[in-house]
Amino acid sequence: MSDSNSKDNFKDLSSTEAIKKIKEMAEDIGICMFCTELSLRPFPTRPMSLREVDDQGNLWFLSSKKSNKNFEIGHDDEVQLIFSKNADAHFLSVFGKAIIYKDKAHIDELWTPIAKAWFEEGKEDPDVTVIKVEPKDAYYWDTKYGKMISMIKWAAGAITGNMDDDAGVEGRLKI
Repeated sequence: MSDSNSKDNFKDLSSTEAIKKIKEMAEDIGICMFCTELSLRPFPTRPMSLREVDDQGNLWFLSSKKSNKNFEIGHDDEVQLIFSKNADAHFLSVFGKAIIYKDKAHIDELWTPIAKAWFEEGKEDPDVTVIKVEPKDAYYWDTKYGKMISMIKWAAGAITGNMDDDAGVEGRLKI
């Protein structure tokens, strides 16, 4: 890969552009691997459904106060969120600080009828909590030209052996 093309494949974003990219990718993908106790190997990881990304770039989830995740956040609030949508070649990794809320206002705002599957008493269940993840650092890899063009470029590269432009763009997201 030539230097000029590789520079085109990196695009760091900051401030409002970074928030927009996190919101766009995380909400499109919807489910992440939510990782806690990052100093352990392997660190505890479980799938979580994203409820919202707010205008400040914070990511919001519903969780049970009895879950291991809530317990782990209670003594180490650093978390890693890994979003992956292979079908569209979208990948996002977010490192941040998790904060647990128990107040009814946050629960009401983020509640969805589907969440009742995890909480017998619905949003009135005393175990319902909300987790806010404040991003501290993030990294993304995305298709540069859209999925179809990228697939054509990858196929052509496989045939010719020339992958001067892998049709992807990646970079850091600083809020």
